[in-house]
Amino acid sequence: MAKHDLDLRPEPNVLGMMALFKKIPIRSGLVLAGLLALSMALVSAPRSAAAELRIDITQGKVEPLPIAVTNFTGLTTEEIEFGRDISRVIAGDLERSGLFRPINPRAFIQTKIALQTLPRFGDWRVINAQAMVQGRAQLVQGGQLRVEFRLWDVFAEQQMIGLAYVTIGDNWRQVAHIIADAVYKRITGEEGYFNTRIVYISETGPQNRRIKRLAIMDQDGENHKFLTEGDALVLTPRFSPTLQEITYLSYYRDQPRVYIFNIDTGRQEVLGDFPGMTFAPRFSPDGQKVIMSMAKDGNSEIYTMDLRTREVRQLTTHSAIDTSPSYSPDSKQIVFNSDRGGSQKLYVMNANGGGVRRISYGKGRYATPVWSPRGDLIAFTKIYGGQFFIGVMRTDGSGERLLAEDFLVEAPTWAPNGRVLMFFRKQRTTKDGRGGRSRLYSIDLTGHNEREILTPVDASDPAWSPTIRSGRP
Repeated sequence: MAKHDLDLRPEPNVLGMMALFKKIPIRSGLVLAGLLALSMALVSAPRSAAAELRIDITQGKVEPLPIAVTNFTGLTTEEIEFGRDISRVIAGDLERSGLFRPINPRAFIQTKIALQTLPRFGDWRVINAQAMVQGRAQLVQGGQLRVEFRLWDVFAEQQMIGLAYVTIGDNWRQVAHIIADAVYKRITGEEGYFNTRIVYISETGPQNRRIKRLAIMDQDGENHKFLTEGDALVLTPRFSPTLQEITYLSYYRDQPRVYIFNIDTGRQEVLGDFPGMTFAPRFSPDGQKVIMSMAKDGNSEIYTMDLRTREVRQLTTHSAIDTSPSYSPDSKQIVFNSDRGGSQKLYVMNANGGGVRRISYGKGRYATPVWSPRGDLIAFTKIYGGQFFIGVMRTDGSGERLLAEDFLVEAPTWAPNGRVLMFFRKQRTTKDGRGGRSRLYSIDLTGHNEREILTPVDASDPAWSPTIRSGRP
């Protein structure tokens, strides 16, 4: 097991205990107390006939669910600090989703809860908590960190989920994101998106001499670092499905090149020199190909490159400009934008380049389409009436909805659960060269809960990673 991996396997005797749980009708956490002292991993107490605690995030804007995230307990000063920090990150993740309202800990009546002790549910109902998270942080043999948590339905007085994780101490923040994902999934029924990273272009310097560097951070803005030095212009980075690599476009001595950057090693590999590149490449869903647009003889077409053989294949042949391609999650279709109909619109074609069909028919120009990881929607940038918009539509072009609007908003990217988008917003530049600030924002599919993603400097062209499943790349 790699040193950064999380141990998600059942601990000793857990499989036998899980079988036992299936046989015993447990009405409260009291019956679990003795067993939890031995081990705790993916244990859910059977629920009563009370209504399921659930947030339906498919029905538009919803009121945030009040949730109490208690400070995880510990015996030593170091364990207590780990527990407090983990709780803070969990509450922050849930609050930023717009679906949860963490209750101020100063309102808590029951302030310290041992993991083996049943909560006093009346104390939590008084402060209107509908769900409650409790946990414990322990430093175990070898200096590793063991984190356990339980999610409770306060009104039904039932445990909804319990999990345990073992990892090195440096991974405490990732454990917190994983727990937030588990809470989000258990209550919404949708996959979480907190254990993810963002790669983007950092921008500094005057507007006419911008220094653009490749940067990466966790989705909450933490663990920020720069990946390139800024000696060459970099544009539009994209994650590979494996999380280990980023592809991006860079200009070296004014020559556009496509690079692959390995996050583990810091090694950059040139895929090739592509004169006239108009948009950066994207990986195919299986990570075996890169799809891109190239301009030859003044005409931009869509191509793929096989990463194993470096074979380049042309997919479109048209006198119009075809750019910004993006695969569907099943790799069977590609969305792109083209002015082949006289104005810049969105088109979908089969993965082999055949069956081209137009899907956007609204007023204005459409650009930067990207297929949702769920496969149900396509996000895009729209330019109409002197304004920019971020929008979504179904894959057949129906149901167009505009979510964000400003002087310049562009480059949508999907969270891996397909429920949240990130993009960048740029301010106007004044005549004396001031302004022009560029920042990252997220917004959910209802068009609500728009939030700025804090970065140390100006930022553009974000790309959201897939969910990190077993350790940070």
